[in-house]
Amino acid sequence: MRILFRLLIGLILLGVIATGALAWWGHQWLQTPIATLTEPTVFEVPKGASLRTVASTLNDQNLLDQPLIFTAWARITKRDHSLKAGEYQLTPGLTPIGLLDLLNSGNVLLHGITFIEGSTFADIRKLLAQSPDVRGEYAARSPEDIMRALGQPDLHPEGQFFPDTYRFPRNTTDIELLGMAFRRMQQEVKTAWESRAKDLPLAGPYEALILASIIEKETALDTERAQIAGVFVERLRRGMRLQTDPTVIYGMMNAYDGNIRRADLLRDTPYNTYTRAGLPPTPIALPGLDSIRAAVQPQATGALFFVATGNGDGSHYFSRTLAEHNAAVKRYLQKLRSNR
Repeated sequence: MRILFRLLIGLILLGVIATGALAWWGHQWLQTPIATLTEPTVFEVPKGASLRTVASTLNDQNLLDQPLIFTAWARITKRDHSLKAGEYQLTPGLTPIGLLDLLNSGNVLLHGITFIEGSTFADIRKLLAQSPDVRGEYAARSPEDIMRALGQPDLHPEGQFFPDTYRFPRNTTDIELLGMAFRRMQQEVKTAWESRAKDLPLAGPYEALILASIIEKETALDTERAQIAGVFVERLRRGMRLQTDPTVIYGMMNAYDGNIRRADLLRDTPYNTYTRAGLPPTPIALPGLDSIRAAVQPQATGALFFVATGNGDGSHYFSRTLAEHNAAVKRYLQKLRSNR
């Protein structure tokens, strides 16, 4: 009887020792960097995936050699149901404990897309459709459907999306990104309009956005934007036509082949500011923040005209009188011919 009792005690002690040894080994494994993770690796947790599925996938990809210990630790620490879906960047030196922390953090890998100043609505739709990281939920929908989804069914989409680089998790939808850019533009225009100069000949923020889009297409130089805004504002005050080529080009749509001919300037469209007075009916592109600010804070110089200098730096010569402007145009044409 005593021998049997001693044997039982011995087996219990061996079990305790074995369990302790296993627990110690498991704890050491959890804190040891993953040996096979020798370079940055992207791992995706699918939406709705269970802990067991994720651990098995990690094992299949040779990123986790003890999936049972991994899942047991997650259950012990009550994190077996809190994995966040998305892509994660796994870097060398990451331990299994660190991996579990990461997959529960929601700090997913972010991708980027850039809406460029001066782009059109068609340009950014094409950009979204071509991105492998964006889910094209509205790729085949009409512009009207998009604006309806954004809560603005009566608003023309041109110029309504702020040009910037947007960071997002993979599989973010196109309408979500458009929503981010739309809200940003609404806020920037609102802020700029609240600090506008007095007595602007603009009916409201929307007209400021239209003017900003024209400024954006007329110059790439930040130092000139307020001056160009000043020319257009002065023309609007005097009831002069804006006579700006970018609006004509926009109105030509697919007929534009890189050149504007005299017939194009005479052909009337809602966007031809040579044939029609005032601003065009909508913006013609995405204006950046500098153009938006210039539209509401124009530089009053008395200039009514401007033309490219031909210096190769994108600069313009500003004139107060038609005679001065004609002379500047003549100089520009001569320089253009000599450069050719």
